[in-house]
Order: sequence, then C-alpha cells, then structure tokens
Amino acid sequence: MLILVINSGSSSVKYQLYDMPREICKACGVIEKVRNHHLALRLVIQSLLRGKKRAISSKDEIAAVGHRVVHGGESFKQSVLINKQVTKTIKSYSRLAPLHNLPNLAGIFACKRLLKRAPQVAVFDTAFHQTMPESSYLYGLPYAIYKRHAIRRYGFHGLSHRYVAEKASKILGRPLKSLKIITCHLGNGCSITAVDKGKSLDNSMGFTPLEGLVMGTRCGDIDPAAVLYLMKKKNLSINRTLELLNRTSGLLGLSGKSNDMRDILRLSRRGNKRAKLAADIFIYRIKKYIGAYIAAMNGCNAVVFTAGIGENQPYIRTKVCRGLSTLIKKFKIRVLTIHTNEELMIARESYRLLKR
Repeated sequence: MLILVINSGSSSVKYQLYDMPREICKACGVIEKVRNHHLALRLVIQSLLRGKKRAISSKDEIAAVGHRVVHGGESFKQSVLINKQVTKTIKSYSRLAPLHNLPNLAGIFACKRLLKRAPQVAVFDTAFHQTMPESSYLYGLPYAIYKRHAIRRYGFHGLSHRYVAEKASKILGRPLKSLKIITCHLGNGCSITAVDKGKSLDNSMGFTPLEGLVMGTRCGDIDPAAVLYLMKKKNLSINRTLELLNRTSGLLGLSGKSNDMRDILRLSRRGNKRAKLAADIFIYRIKKYIGAYIAAMNGCNAVVFTAGIGENQPYIRTKVCRGLSTLIKKFKIRVLTIHTNEELMIARESYRLLKR
C-alpha cells in the first residue's frame, strides 16, 4: 500500500512516499517558495510519475494521503480520517496556530482535488500530549478563562517525541509501558517531553510553541510582565512583539550573530563571549527541564536526544549530561541519540486507520 505523506507549510511542501507496511520510502522531496499549494502538490504528483525510476505508474496507486496538522486543540486525541467536520475543526484552531494550520488545510484541500479517490488522514502534532493531566496543562489563570477561551498548555512536536520514545523502548528491550523516558527534540524549534509509561506527562511548549526552552529564534520561558513592560516602554504593537519573541530572540538574539548552533559553537571556540553565553543558556535550560521531569516522574530510565542539534552536536549532549551526572548515576539512566522520523509516524498512523 502506497501512502503519500505531506507536510504543508506556509512557504514549502515536504513529501515522502511510503510503501506500507514494509515502511520503505520510495520517494521524497521538498518544494520551496510555495505561493499556491494546489500547483505545488500537482508538481509533487508529476514528479512521482516521471522518469525511468518513477515511484508510481498512476495517481490511483496512492492508497491514502497522510497530512501533518500542527494544532488539533482538545478535539483530536488521535489521528482521524478527514471529512468536512474535521476540516472545519482544524480551521477553528487556526486562531491558535495561524502560521501552521491554514497552510496544513491548504495542502489537504489541494490533495482532495488532485487525488479524489485517496482517503485523507490528519495526524496531529498535539495529539500525543492530550494525555497530559490538568495539573500539567492548566495555567494559574481563572478557570473560567480556560473553559471559555481554551487557554492552556497543548505541547508540540508530538510526532517526534512519540517516535523516538517508541524507538527507545525497542533499543532498551523493554515495553514502553514499563519505562520513564525524557525525549529532547532539539532543532531550530526545541521541546522536551516527560513520557511516563508511553504517555506524555508534560511538554515544555505551551499554549504556543513559544514557551519552554531557548530556541533558534524563540525566547522560550519569560515573565509575561517583562513583555508588557517592554511593549509599553518601546510602544510596541502586538504583531511587533510577537515578531520579537518568535523571530529575533533565542540563540539569534543572544548571540547577535546566528540562530544556527553550528555557527554559535564555532564562534564560541574563537572566543566570542556572546556566542558562548547563548550556548550556555541553551544548555542550562535543557538541564533544568530534564531535572524537573526526573522529579515529576520520580525517576527516569532513558534520556533521548533527537532532531538537528540533538542528533548532530555531541558537545551539547556532553555538557547537558555532565551537568546531570549525579542523577544519571543514581537512576542508572541510559542516554540515547535517535534519529527522528515524523514522516514515518504519519505513514504508520495513516496505515493503521485504513487497515482498521
């Protein structure tokens, strides 16, 4: 069964074609600077049909299309087949993730027109974190505000955290339900999840992906009063403030040079003090969250590093683990580096739904 996986962003469309259940990737690619998702997806299908080593002989060979949808709110605790009600609900959550859900929908609508016979599946980045208890996801705001406006912590990167947690259980040779795992997704966007017996207990991101760790261009945790003070002091609009917190802060803002950890570490080795400070703050925040999650789960069997920085920067992993050496020894924690594969997780979920 061939399943086309689509990750539709505001300016790019990433795709992978999987032969399931063998989990063989037959084709993959990305189209950038996208202005029209229908045209972009048409190019994707054309590329699959072209050449001597074409991936498909006709569009009808594609049994299903699995879509990454960033925000499913409280409505979706698992992946679903897409119908009119599902698209309507996804659109309603675009107010919480306007940069993500609307492009995700554009990809869904384009595939519906181009691949009319193929069922469409929505796989949500937030679904894995719907197991978080109220004590994890509620803010200290009046409860009525949560009930009326759905302001709570949702957590993100769920596909990645779930994939590497399942992979870790296989490496350890133990059932996932018997393990306490801390998964660290460290890329341009960063988040950490406490996975207790296979379920997300907590995630460092919150109402939006802005909360938590220091990231490439996002500030992470910050006192909201500091934001209000800055808005008043600098006469900043809401949009300008969001731009500041999301686009020009984090590693970029601290170093004044780059949001790329490779650049940060290279500059740090050359004696750039602000680059070293950016790396130190990045590492400290990771240690703090891991330590907190060990306490929350009353122990830990494994810490997993994944994504661009987590997989490819041994310096970061080493510094984090040295700072946690006492806890690692006490709880006999295994430290693992696992390549994440969100697209494969989407293909698995799509196959599971179709098979059922």
